Amino acid sequence: MPPASAALRIFITGASSGIGLALARHYAAEGAILGLVGRNSERLQALAQSLPHPHAVQCYALDVRDAAALQAAAQDFITRFGCPDIVIASAGISAGVHTADAADLPGFQAIMQTNWLAMVATFQPFVDLMSERRSGTLVGVASVAGVRGLPGHGAYSASKAAVIAYLESLRVELRAHRVGVVTLVPGYIRTPMTDGNPFPMPFLMDVDRFARKAAGAIARRKRFAVYPWQMRVVAALLAGVPRWLYDRLASRAPRKPRAANQAEHRPSNHGQ
Repeated sequence: MPPASAALRIFITGASSGIGLALARHYAAEGAILGLVGRNSERLQALAQSLPHPHAVQCYALDVRDAAALQAAAQDFITRFGCPDIVIASAGISAGVHTADAADLPGFQAIMQTNWLAMVATFQPFVDLMSERRSGTLVGVASVAGVRGLPGHGAYSASKAAVIAYLESLRVELRAHRVGVVTLVPGYIRTPMTDGNPFPMPFLMDVDRFARKAAGAIARRKRFAVYPWQMRVVAALLAGVPRWLYDRLASRAPRKPRAANQAEHRPSNHGQ
């Protein structure tokens, strides 16, 4: 049965992998109309064809760092289906970085552009429409890694801290317009991003389970949703640890491996 006329309209970036893909599958099973953004056209098309109602899916193969391409995709979705009910900015990348190495500077830039600035560019085409309609929900994927700076994760932690602060600012700005802003804060989620982590990942959560939890939080317009629940406790403890103690503890933490070629970062998807 095709989606009903009252089906949710959802626009998702980072949809070809990880959390974005899992959310696409979850909402497709509920009969949503989807706009899926990702860099890999083949993966996007394969995903669309695997969903229950492929005719209700529009794919946009682009790099989220290209704001003009994102805006064109957003306008196309609006023209075809109307203003979305939910926009999810899920595209993200991560890599270990070393400030002392000039070769890592492009990596810092790519991570910040993909994880934070692309989120702003994703939301921008929809904000006025949602505000005029006085409904809609904007969803950003942050990370527990944005609560405190992690050694070797300077770019990723900084980008996620920026995401958390940005989404809070946006939530307050749009409150009077009845537009919801949800900050999703994953801990360790089983995705291609975490597959390369050569260290223990406590409370590792299956990505489909995360998607179900996240969809529930989005439906409730939960302001700040941390999953798995154990990481909610960890995040609260981290936020309250004095700097002198945090410095001692974090200096012993494992570090994210540096990419083989830091200049060649590409958007994948989240999961810390």
